[in-house]
Amino acid sequence: MDGMSPERRRQAAASGQGGVLGLGGLLGGGGNPDSIVKVNRYIWRASLETLDFLPVESADPFSGIITTGWGRAPGGGQEYRATIFVQDPALDARSLKVALFTRRGAVSEDTQRQVEDAILTRARQIRLADNRL
Repeated sequence: MDGMSPERRRQAAASGQGGVLGLGGLLGGGGNPDSIVKVNRYIWRASLETLDFLPVESADPFSGIITTGWGRAPGGGQEYRATIFVQDPALDARSLKVALFTRRGAVSEDTQRQVEDAILTRARQIRLADNRL
């Protein structure tokens, strides 16, 4: 990998300016408008926080894709793996797609929708906390 710890990767991936994760926020550079990546930073961060029991295998803010390895939810016996796609700068449901799998295959649409709802709820909480600062 890149030698960074999972926590350091999460911190780097969650940085950015405003509501859009930008190249400047990732690399510490200026605010060049041509370097803006169209990924909602609140959804990105909420995805990492909500599914923090799954080890991050890769997180690419340039494509908006987070892939995880196998892990168990706290208190659960089932192993899960996820691929998260943040595809729009808007903080709404159509910006997020989650593919969640067990060792036996894809989870039900209802379970997948519940995970997406949990991520979106957490993203709204993070945004509200940012606005209070």
